[in-house]
Amino acid sequence: MTWTEITTMAQWENAYEQSAARPIVVLKHSTTCPVSANAYQEFSNYLQGEPRSDVDYYWVKVIESRPISNAIAEATGVKHESPQVLYIDNKAKVWTASHWSVTKAHMSAVLD
Repeated sequence: MTWTEITTMAQWENAYEQSAARPIVVLKHSTTCPVSANAYQEFSNYLQGEPRSDVDYYWVKVIESRPISNAIAEATGVKHESPQVLYIDNKAKVWTASHWSVTKAHMSAVLD
């Protein structure tokens, strides 16, 4: 399974609108934080296993794409943290985790 990096506001808006028909999972990742590097690896490990095939997976670099990160927080009503993973279905936040809680095991327990 692969994931798509969101680098433009149009990509975020499309992904968010798409969640009305198909759930999405978004990882907010800081390229300068070791905790975020760990979360990125856990997210990657989850996707290399047997992730849900009815979900689309995205990631956002929060430093390089701050406006997108802020738009995600505004659209979901979830205060920005990094690293952070959000499960969005029907344009609503279903689940979120941040920091050391972003693990393959935690994602599997919620998503699978």
